[in-house]
Amino acid sequence: MLIHLAENMDVPLRERNRLLLAAGYAPRYQDQRWDDASIAVVMDGLRRLLDAHLPYPALLLDDHWDVVDANAAVDQLLAGCAPALLESPINVVRVCLHPDGLARRIGNLPEWGNHLLRQVSHRAERTHDPRHCELASEIAGYLGKPDAAVPPTGPVITLEIDVDGNLLRFFSASATLSTATDTALEGLHLETFLPADDETRRLFDQR
Repeated sequence: MLIHLAENMDVPLRERNRLLLAAGYAPRYQDQRWDDASIAVVMDGLRRLLDAHLPYPALLLDDHWDVVDANAAVDQLLAGCAPALLESPINVVRVCLHPDGLARRIGNLPEWGNHLLRQVSHRAERTHDPRHCELASEIAGYLGKPDAAVPPTGPVITLEIDVDGNLLRFFSASATLSTATDTALEGLHLETFLPADDETRRLFDQR
């Protein structure tokens, strides 16, 4: 009955394990380390997707937006960030919006920042995970009072970021493992960035 209710309420696998433990049952879902042999083939496949996305940036993130892996193109975006923000685990949301991170180079910071804040706040409301709640509170502090009047500037929200004096515009696409039965794998998502205009495509293809 617990499993049936959890499935219908879309409860994350890690929380289902906690429900089972609280009810006196053994956890049902595995929770492996990224380097565990049992999930090696899955991790290898995901890393191949990262490399296949070159020359454009792509990251593999856990459910707290910590970087598990990334392709080489991401290094170009992170250049100039404070070293403390790039110590493991690197939280990509914090790096984006921290004053010593990418915030000073993001041309549409209110729009992009509010987009990230909505994502983190939504997940915090869904999971009640203290780390999600703390992250939402932290980045809200970086943004100040949200500007609800910021109008959309195109068909999708883009990241406008200065790289070596060039304003690059990307839109992002996210993919998850819909068939995961391991709690760590369930939280993984592949975040890929694609050029939002011809100039960005041209500049990045030359790198």
